[in-house]
Amino acid sequence: MSNDLFSSAAADRLRQQAPLAARLRPKTLDEVVGQTHLVGPGRPLRRLVEQDRLTSAIFWGPPGTGKTTLALAIAGSTERAFEQLSAVTAGVKDVREIIERARQRLGEHGRGTILFLDEIHRFSKSQQDALLPAVEDGTLTLIGATTENPFFEVNPPLRSRSTLFRLDPLDREAIVALIERGLAAEATTATPDAIALLADRAGGDGRQVLTALEVACTLAHPEQMTIEHVEAALGTSALRYGRDDHYDVISAFIKSIRGSDPDAGLYWLARMLEAGEDARFIARRLIILASEDIGMADPQALVVAVAAAHAIEHVGLPEGQLNLAQAVVHLATAPKSNRSALGIWNARTMVKDGAIGEVPAHLRDSHYQGAATIGHGSGYVYPHDDPRGWVPQQYSPDELSATTLYEPSDHGFEHEVSERMKEHRRREQTTVQREER
Repeated sequence: MSNDLFSSAAADRLRQQAPLAARLRPKTLDEVVGQTHLVGPGRPLRRLVEQDRLTSAIFWGPPGTGKTTLALAIAGSTERAFEQLSAVTAGVKDVREIIERARQRLGEHGRGTILFLDEIHRFSKSQQDALLPAVEDGTLTLIGATTENPFFEVNPPLRSRSTLFRLDPLDREAIVALIERGLAAEATTATPDAIALLADRAGGDGRQVLTALEVACTLAHPEQMTIEHVEAALGTSALRYGRDDHYDVISAFIKSIRGSDPDAGLYWLARMLEAGEDARFIARRLIILASEDIGMADPQALVVAVAAAHAIEHVGLPEGQLNLAQAVVHLATAPKSNRSALGIWNARTMVKDGAIGEVPAHLRDSHYQGAATIGHGSGYVYPHDDPRGWVPQQYSPDELSATTLYEPSDHGFEHEVSERMKEHRRREQTTVQREER
């Protein structure tokens, strides 16, 4: 009895001394912040858990998005037993012991077992294979968590028996909700500017924002937490990069690259990185710019921007600054064209304004029985049957057959596209003239 009391007291003391992020871990799905696409009302993961029909799953997402949190919330929402391992410290022996307990539990009490394996990508192929029989026969329901792409890091047999759930970086609303919970747990308050700075610097990482919040609260104790306490906790200054600066600097960054000034682009990139701006946000803006401001003038620009974004996910900062810098220089020095962007903007405006034409009969699906009898596909000419690889043929609805949505510029690669399209139009005009004779 005394041992039980001692263990209970020790557990209570550990809970009190645990980091804020650990103390705020939800016990049920209703307490989870963010990831509404998975745990919101009627969403897939919530429905599986509520019906206690969850099968093996892999939670994949960046650090701090709530993979462990979600697994522990599931543990509080199911009748099944819950076991937890970290692939960093566990081995095959630990896995086999859990499998044996799960079999005994199932045989004696008819109770299933969920095994949460954190950092599953740290397990070797042979270690992952040790899980496979128990997962396959239903002895265990596995929940694996990883920050790495499971298609690269999880064995195909294990992955094929698991449902993949992608966790997104927490949005600002979720981050602010976490901050408010943290302030309540610390029994303190904060100024609006302090909360805003924490939210701005979170980068979608819930664990990081709660860690910074805990430090800031400690620095402020017993007073209200202010922006100075948050700056000290984050190691960055909001005075040189406040909320207005966030919008102004990113605007200057984009306009510098659009204006083909690599020096200014690198300078504004440095300003953002030094101020603690989220590198993923910068990468997303470069991807947008690559299509909006460069487009077909240099199709490789989009490839470079996407590669930089992938590199940030793989290596992070500070090394990722090299990838971002390379992308900035490439995009700034590339020829510019917004013609493809104008094309989709104009096309969507036309559709919204009611330009909903019928699909021409020769373009309609003709692969089902009876399609030919109603004229579907009749008259369609297969371009690959022509030695030119192109034939003059109407593809737009009748009402829009004379409408031009994409008019290429003469910049960079788009000049070649322009010449090719002019040749197509010349051939089309020649064909029309022949038919008129």
